[in-house]
Amino acid sequence: MRQPRLSSVVERRLLMNYRVAPDAAQRLLPAPLRPQLVHGHAVAGLCLLRLGSVRPTWTPKPLGLQSENAAHRIAVEWDGPDGLETGVYIPRRDTASRINAWAGGRLFPGEHGRADFEVHETPGQMRVALATRDGDTRVDVTVELSGELRGSALFADLAEASRFFRSGAKGFSPTSSGRHLEGMELQTDAWHMEAGRIRSAESSFFDDPERFPPGSATLDCALVMRDIPVSWQPLPAMASERGAQLAS
Repeated sequence: MRQPRLSSVVERRLLMNYRVAPDAAQRLLPAPLRPQLVHGHAVAGLCLLRLGSVRPTWTPKPLGLQSENAAHRIAVEWDGPDGLETGVYIPRRDTASRINAWAGGRLFPGEHGRADFEVHETPGQMRVALATRDGDTRVDVTVELSGELRGSALFADLAEASRFFRSGAKGFSPTSSGRHLEGMELQTDAWHMEAGRIRSAESSFFDDPERFPPGSATLDCALVMRDIPVSWQPLPAMASERGAQLAS
């Protein structure tokens, strides 16, 4: 079945970014993917995403759905037919939506687990917490909006960070079989990022010493996107030589 192109509004996209030792990141990646390095670091993180008005592009906006979602991501590169390509590998996707959990991997690319979310937002601050239904993953982060990006060892300023993440609009995630990767590409003409100041952050994924030995994953910065109209374009599946390790 042909998967439809989707339209939606990114009501809130909170990116919590870690700088990671390249060898630690590589262990989590299936071939042909390899870590995309910035100043010698791999870049990984959490995407805490609330989508509104989600629907096939031909469907009226009022019929769209809203959902809270989370994706664990690693910035990657690979050799495509026309040269070097960049994007993200997503070893784990979770959602509060029963519909997303059922439809992911069926009606649109990307299999989703279920999670319960707790969200508190004001114009200047946001807290997002989640616990997955399988008990494997917990997240609790609080971020304040800031006029500029400060303290990042990955990016000199907000403009540099924004360019990096815009170039990683293609996201691939493993299927249950582990034999191939399903992909979606985020597309928008209204790209805009804001800087965040991290007040607190806990992530059982990045704090796990089996995945990331002590010192190999360090919280670097937070970035925020709000109220951005986007579309999601399914991508051709990518063959995978082995399933991702420690993905669940």
